[in-house]
Parts: sequence; structure tokens; C-alpha cells
Amino acid sequence: MELSIGEMALIAIAIVVLFGPDKLPQIARDLGSGVRKMRGAVEDIKTEIMKETDNPVSEIKREIEKVKDAAKDFNPVNDIKKIFLQNLLRPMKLQK
Repeated sequence: MELSIGEMALIAIAIVVLFGPDKLPQIARDLGSGVRKMRGAVEDIKTEIMKETDNPVSEIKREIEKVKDAAKDFNPVNDIKKIFLQNLLRPMKLQK
């Protein structure tokens, strides 16, 4: 929300008329304190959201890496060769 200079001046004049010049410092302090609390609360919410969204993403990344590692070790040609050789050698062993 953007306020122009004229709008801010109008708000300042309204505050002075409603509350008087003596209460302006206290109002400014309270307003600043409220803004700081709101910013802190928003930052806390952002941090919690980032933590919650980061955990599943990290877990998914770890699982993807596990699958990649398993795929590197998997070589169906070698497995087929091993089975073929075992079956080929098995009848020869029986004949002896």
C-alpha cells in the first residue's frame, strides 16, 4: 500500500487533531513497536514455512540420489551373462 505525501500529511493532521500533540510521541512509539512485532511474526512464519517445505524436498532429493546410485550399480547385461554362464556350466557339471 503506497501513500502519497498529501495522504500522509492528512493522516498526520487527523492524528494531531484527534489525540493532541502531547500524545504523538507515545503513539509513534506504540506504532513502531507494533510494526516491529508484526515484522518479527511474519519472519517467524516465513522461517517455519521454509523449514516445513525444506524437509520434504531434502528427503525427496536424498531418495533420488539413492535411486541414481542403485541405477549405476544395476547392469542387466552382466546379470544375464552370469545367469547364462551358470546355466551353460550346470549341464557340464552333471556329465562329469
